[in-house]
Order: sequence, then structure tokens, then C-alpha cells
Amino acid sequence: MNTLEHDYKTVLLADHDGPCISLYQPTHRTFPDRKQDPIRFGNLLKDLEASLARQYAGRDIAALLRPFRALAENGPFWNHTLDGIAIFATPEVFKVYNLHRSVTEKAIVADSFHTKPLMRILQSADRFHVLGISRHAATLFEGNRYTLDEVALNADFPASLGDVIHSDNNDPERMKRAHGPGGSGQTTRHGMTLRRELTDNETRQFFRAVDVAVAKSYSKPSGIPLILAALPEHHSLFRSISDNPAMMEQAIDVDPASVTADELRARAWDIARTRYLERLDALVEQFKTSQANDRGSADLTVIGKAASAGSIATLLIDADRVVPGRFDPETGHVSFARLEDPDVDDLLDDLATQTLGTGGEVVVVPPEEMPSDTGIAAIFRF
Repeated sequence: MNTLEHDYKTVLLADHDGPCISLYQPTHRTFPDRKQDPIRFGNLLKDLEASLARQYAGRDIAALLRPFRALAENGPFWNHTLDGIAIFATPEVFKVYNLHRSVTEKAIVADSFHTKPLMRILQSADRFHVLGISRHAATLFEGNRYTLDEVALNADFPASLGDVIHSDNNDPERMKRAHGPGGSGQTTRHGMTLRRELTDNETRQFFRAVDVAVAKSYSKPSGIPLILAALPEHHSLFRSISDNPAMMEQAIDVDPASVTADELRARAWDIARTRYLERLDALVEQFKTSQANDRGSADLTVIGKAASAGSIATLLIDADRVVPGRFDPETGHVSFARLEDPDVDDLLDDLATQTLGTGGEVVVVPPEEMPSDTGIAAIFRF
């Protein structure tokens, strides 16, 4: 499995033997804008090479950068990027992720991966999945209010009926089950009924396999809502076998293959928006109530102490806000600094990362929905 949701905690936040290389770059979906992307990537590789030479002069720098250089020459990769890429590498690890949102260009060599930009993507409140399904095929999309893209499915995902049902329509035993021992001419009605039952059973098996795979590999790791898109006659059957709690009650009554990606995105966002706004409204009200009872705060210094103590249940942060400063996770001390200082990080990201590490929830919120003017709002456990 090579999905960002799965790898974020198990791979990217794990301890690694350095050097740990983190590269972020905005990319473009369409020609001619995307022609510049490999050039910018090449410039970032020069920065990486210089950083490695300064910090790890005794290491085999050529070996560390070999997978990066191979990617630079991979034409099909650069022709199918989205809005950004994130790449993480050590002597034993090389991970590449296409991102649905743009990122600030940077190349960092350190003792651990720089993952804070991913946190804002993974914790955004407007994300959703769309599962397009028919009798013969399944397609999964990931999107938000602005974009919708097909997910590159795991190799073992049951993307087609043939992945689940291995049968030959001309197989004598299958035809015998459909028509009966007397042949189709003598048992036409009975044979048609059996064929219909066989088809329904195969569809049910396919739908069940898809439901299990989506829940296990995508819905559960991401925690984002799932919208079903299918012809009306398939909705009832799929829902009757689905055990995925992420599936929303509302659905799209269309075969995704028959509409454009933007039309599918618009119809999905019409459904997801209601849940999105309801969730944000509930969180804002919960924060206001908690703040009134001294169980919530928008003060960065107070939130720093709470984050260090592991007492934050839910943290709301402004999607567009950057607060330069330093946070000490041991003491909870927060200090402010100038953004121009290269050693200064974003306090909002540091506090969010600390909250996630202590089992709290982080929700990235659009500026217009934030209940505070500090860019942050915390609801405490106690």
C-alpha cells in the first residue's frame, strides 16, 4: 500500500536513519504550463545536492539522488501530475505522492522528514471520496470543492467483475446452471431465471468485494465521507451489502463514465457541502461553549501548554494563516519571531502536529469559518 493517509504516520512520521530528504513542488495539470515542472524539479535537485554535500559529505550522494534523477527523466510521470508533488527519501525509502492541492516549493535535508505541509492537506474538512460503480467496474475518486481526481487504486483492488468472478460464459457447467440439464430450448423460462439469479449473485459478490476494499484501504485510513455514484438500479443492492460507515445517505444517480469530471465534482460537492457545513457549525458551537466554560481557548500561549500536556481534544486551524514562531513540545512554551528567519517554523502547524501525536483531532478550516481571529481554536479534553 502506498497511500498518503496510510504512510503519513507509519512511514513519514517514523524514525529513520538520515539523511532524510523532503521535496515539495507545485505542479500543473495541463499543457503548456506543465512543461516548466521538470525544469523546476531539476533546480530543486541542485539545491538538494548542495545541501547533502554540506551536511553529509562522507555519504554516497549520487546513490541518494539516483531515484530523483530517474524521476526527472520519467516523461509519463510529468504528463500526469496534479497540483503538487511531495517526495521523501532516505537510503532505504523513496516515496512519491501526487497532491490535490498546491504546495510551496522547498527541498529540505534533515534528520527527519518535513511533513507539516501534508498535515494541512490530510486534515482539510472539505475532502470526500466518490465511488463510481456498475455491474462490471468500480472507480474511486478523491476530491474537494475545487477538484476531483481518479485514485490510483492498489494492485489488489477489485476494479472489475473479472477480478472477483473468474468464469467463462461458454463454460458448460455455467450454462448448465443457467439452462438446466435439458438444454435452453426446453427450459427457456427456467434458464432465463437461473441466468438472472447467477448474474445477480455475481453482482452481489463484486459489490461486496468493492465495499470491503474501499472501507479497508481508503475510507478507514482517511476518515473522509464516501459518496456513491451509480445508476439508480444499483444503489439499493450496493447499500444492502455495504458495511462502510463513511458512506453518505445521499448519492449521485448517474454512471460516472457518462459525465465529465467537473460535472461529477459539482454534483458530489452539492452533497458533501451540507455535511461539511453542518460539521463546521457544530465544531464552532462546541468551541464557543467550551471557551465560555474555560475548556477552550484561542490564545496561542495557552494552547501551547495544553498541546504539551496532551489535553487538546479538537484543534481548529486557519487554512491560510501562518504564525511564525517556535514551540517547545516538552514545556509547551510558545515564542514568536519574524517569518524571514530561516530557522522559524509555523506555530499553527507545530501545534497541530503535537495535537495529532497525542491523539487529538485537527481540522483545517477556511478563514471565513474560523471562530477566532488568532488563526487557531482549541477544545480541551479537561
